[in-house]
Amino acid sequence: MTGSNVYTSAECRELDRIAIAEFGIPPLTLMRRAGRFASDLLIERWKNVKSIGIWCGSGNNAGDGYIVAGMLHNRGMKVSVRQIGNVDNLPSDAAAARVWMHEQGIEFCDNPIGQVDVAIDALLGIGASGHLRGTYVNAVAEINSSNSHVLSLDIPTGIHADTGSSLTPTPVRADVTTTFVGRKIGLYTGIGADHAGSVHFSDLGIPSEAYEQVEGIGVIPTCESEVRLPARTPASHKNLAGHVLVIGGNRNTGGAAILSAEGALRTGAGLVTVITQSVHVAPILSRLPEVMVCAYQLGDDVSPIIERADVIVVGPGLGQDAWAVELLKQVFASSKPIVVDADGLNLLATGRFELPQLAILTPHPGEAARLLDVNSTDIGQDRVAAAKAISKRLDAIVVLKGAGTLVASQGEVHGICDQAIPALGTAGSGDVLSGIIGACHAQLERGVNAASLGVWLHVLAGKRAVRETDGRAVTASDIANAVRPWG
Repeated sequence: MTGSNVYTSAECRELDRIAIAEFGIPPLTLMRRAGRFASDLLIERWKNVKSIGIWCGSGNNAGDGYIVAGMLHNRGMKVSVRQIGNVDNLPSDAAAARVWMHEQGIEFCDNPIGQVDVAIDALLGIGASGHLRGTYVNAVAEINSSNSHVLSLDIPTGIHADTGSSLTPTPVRADVTTTFVGRKIGLYTGIGADHAGSVHFSDLGIPSEAYEQVEGIGVIPTCESEVRLPARTPASHKNLAGHVLVIGGNRNTGGAAILSAEGALRTGAGLVTVITQSVHVAPILSRLPEVMVCAYQLGDDVSPIIERADVIVVGPGLGQDAWAVELLKQVFASSKPIVVDADGLNLLATGRFELPQLAILTPHPGEAARLLDVNSTDIGQDRVAAAKAISKRLDAIVVLKGAGTLVASQGEVHGICDQAIPALGTAGSGDVLSGIIGACHAQLERGVNAASLGVWLHVLAGKRAVRETDGRAVTASDIANAVRPWG
């Protein structure tokens, strides 16, 4: 597994409570540990730092900032602290941290902080919701315009800890975020992933038993079956590795079907068949001689081909005309496991089709919005809620693509991918993913594990493609070629 779970703000507060009430760790001790972790990381990350600016709010996040201020001052750095909000409203532990900071010889700045080597954001923590007030908006602008390295404590101010959405048009854009007690969902999905920079986590010495009491959301891979495909035995043969049927490639979109089929092949499917427009048969065979290709004309019965398959991937380049509609009807009438992507999802959103249970859907935010009949901006406001809603409404396994890809089933999130790879945002990347998931499903019994493994293999392929292209733009073909199902 890649790491610990991620948590909502409420779950993080519960972890805090357990640490304090059940394990007897004083709150101020946790605050000092957070300050030490952030201070040490800052010094390790940015060598030869001499000046620090810290912007503090009026909550416990400010307490972390006061501790960091005192610790860095005691290491010989010039530290300036800008107080935003009323210190009379500080929680008791943050107030105690402020007193300690003053005892180290640090006072608040009355004027805006000038140029510093590192700007530290200790304005707002995980309790922030709604829109930021004017004084905080101005403070965020000061940090973002400082031309300094930026370190955020716990979460960048202006990012919602539970959703990764923005509380202001321009949240703090951190180079580094140190997060404590529990990794916040909002750091890994939505625009939160853009603004958090490099995320570093400390459990502050809270015993592992505390984490056993709070569920959180698993990080993909959530179990061993989501790390790689089962190794093949010496006696293995193609019929034991699954038969994936890709249906798509309407006129002018044959490349989508090719990329999906290649994704399935590279992920170890023993057999791959493509049903497509007749005009694409020769190009597909030229590119992928390993696949079987069947031309479909309106009115053809493809049920014999469907019956030979173990998993069907429908949608890449499918279109939405009568040719596409008739194919989708025949797919949905079968009892085979199904992966629905692209135009398959757009047709499904029309409400004219009944989706078989436990199909795997792979929407990007725009397709997710159509499935829920909302705007795509609504999806970005709460990706976790959107993934849950689609899976519950359609009784399906949902892979909500984007930064912090989510896998949901039966109205609950199964796992989140905490690694966002910009190179995956390229034309055809989703087609490759659908083929990868199809091949995984042909070799794994549980659809939710197959979906999660597919997401993980796709991410690893994206990383590998970035390395292998040596600075060139990554294409979907590069991603398919970089898939290593057993690596």
